[in-house]
Amino acid sequence: MQPWPDHPFIPIKADSTWSTETHLGFEYAALLVEPDYHPLPVVDVAPTQGGSVALVTIVNGVGAPQFTPTGSLEFSGYDWGVRMIANDKGGTNNLFDPENAWTDASGALHMQIKKKSGRWSCAEIFLNRSLGYGTYSVTVRDTSHLEPAAVFTMYTFEDSAGEQHYREMDVEVGRWGDAANKNNAQYVIQPFYIPGNLFAFAAPSGTLTYVLRWESGHATFKTFRGRSAGAGAQLVSEHEFTSGIPVPGKAKPRLIFYVVASDKNPMQKPSEVVVEKFEYLP
Repeated sequence: MQPWPDHPFIPIKADSTWSTETHLGFEYAALLVEPDYHPLPVVDVAPTQGGSVALVTIVNGVGAPQFTPTGSLEFSGYDWGVRMIANDKGGTNNLFDPENAWTDASGALHMQIKKKSGRWSCAEIFLNRSLGYGTYSVTVRDTSHLEPAAVFTMYTFEDSAGEQHYREMDVEVGRWGDAANKNNAQYVIQPFYIPGNLFAFAAPSGTLTYVLRWESGHATFKTFRGRSAGAGAQLVSEHEFTSGIPVPGKAKPRLIFYVVASDKNPMQKPSEVVVEKFEYLP
């Protein structure tokens, strides 16, 4: 929903024209609606005419595709791009600053959420190539201190595969804006709202290793205590999905640390997550 989920309505001027900023995309839908219309932040298909929706018009984008500006980072032996432009993941307007993602002398990745010009800025990095089927894992230091509205995610994503739900699968760590939420982690096959596509659990404090094994027709998620998923590692949680598993296409692994919209527990102070390593095995 543009311009932003928390600012969805665009006023029509006296001369019957309107204008707005928006994300670049392949198709654009404009809705003429009654004042009582309540749009969802994200939908898979455009709304249809009827009820509070007086008219829907969809047009294709024009011109050559444009690539968004990105920074660069080396982490765990891979070259990553660093997000520099805003998005609305989490149902709110998140800024992204390349200064919020950096590696220390030990090679660990630090991802921060902090104030910039009075607004929260977040961090996201993405691998510069797709890896396909295989085992993806991240080792993350204690996240029990995170703000309730802060979420860290390792996920697969292909920008141009909207009809395939962007080939997105997620390991998500956070309380989704609710400090009382006992389940502070979840495994997801998108779209999350389909029954059986989400498995939530309580992740303990301390360093944890999150694993996704991606195979044809199967996605197995596991979480272990400590810095290893090898023999002898203590298993915290495990779940296997066998429905709706995407094929790899050009999906790339991404790591993101961002703010979710929350009336109950909005973001109050800066947060940081430290990822010690990323690993991939075919």
